[in-house]
Amino acid sequence: MDRTILAPAAVLVAWSLFMLLWLAISRFSAIAKAGIDMKNAPPGGRGQNLEGVLPDEVNWKSHNYAHLMEQPTLFYATVLILAVTGAVTPMLVKFAWAYVALRIIHSVYQSVRNVVMVRFSIFVLATVCLVVLAIHALLATLQ
Repeated sequence: MDRTILAPAAVLVAWSLFMLLWLAISRFSAIAKAGIDMKNAPPGGRGQNLEGVLPDEVNWKSHNYAHLMEQPTLFYATVLILAVTGAVTPMLVKFAWAYVALRIIHSVYQSVRNVVMVRFSIFVLATVCLVVLAIHALLATLQ
């Protein structure tokens, strides 16, 4: 089994954990700055309850972390299929790295600047990489 395509997936996992840490630090700092006492939080409270309470720039990191739990799950499955079926090629490894690089750029951009059309353009480019990978994974399973 060619494991070279798994490295980008491992990097994206590590990046997702970094984003979790960044959002936690930002959120807890903003909560303290806003004078919110977490001991008085109502039962069942969720991060979404902080929308409109904390600054948008703080919530953007949370939004991005949620995004990293969505489409990238397809990426993880796709690279596993490619690795298991032996369909990994140098070109597909490049597409996998491009996907990861674009997702990291997307994360940083959404967390810091967050102009929707720019962020959407980065997302579309990453999605194109994922589509190429997914088509190859599908073809590999149909042989």
